[in-house]
Amino acid sequence: MRATLILLRHAAPVIPSPGGPDDYTRPLTTEGHQQARSVIDELRALAPHAIVSSPYLRAVQTVQPLAHALGLPIRTDHELREWDSGLAPRPDYARHYALSWTMPRLARVGGESLDQLSRRAVAALLALAQQHDEGTVVVGSHGTFIARALVGFGFTQVDWAFSHAMPMPAIYRLDLTDRQILANGPGLTRP
Repeated sequence: MRATLILLRHAAPVIPSPGGPDDYTRPLTTEGHQQARSVIDELRALAPHAIVSSPYLRAVQTVQPLAHALGLPIRTDHELREWDSGLAPRPDYARHYALSWTMPRLARVGGESLDQLSRRAVAALLALAQQHDEGTVVVGSHGTFIARALVGFGFTQVDWAFSHAMPMPAIYRLDLTDRQILANGPGLTRP
């Protein structure tokens, strides 16, 4: 296997709020749409042959301008969805997320643990790499998903601070072969 996965964290979305759009239907803001258009040239230069996205609206809207520019369809994959923390929208979410990073096996009622997310993320990304052997795929997803995928692939510098500081949008490149996994992107240093 030899594949390149370009992990694209979604652009700026509408902030979650009680009574607001649910996590699946939160759209990008006007700024978010501009951000999504601003990464087209950088992503086009990587010559992707496929675009796969989380089904969440903000992730799909982030890859839409690229898909349009390249004339590629967007395939959605439920396994690329964001972490289901088990928390309803709340202003003190950061405190609860930070706690989860210190206790990655913690799963709230109805949610998944960060360790479970890492396993899901790695499995989903390895499946994509195998499906697109010798190719480059843009993967539209979410900050916690991407951070926990990096943890699952052995990048020990990824922690709550890294995840919390991840820009929107953010681009991470994973080069996967049968022998190694290399990554680069905001906040990552090469080994």
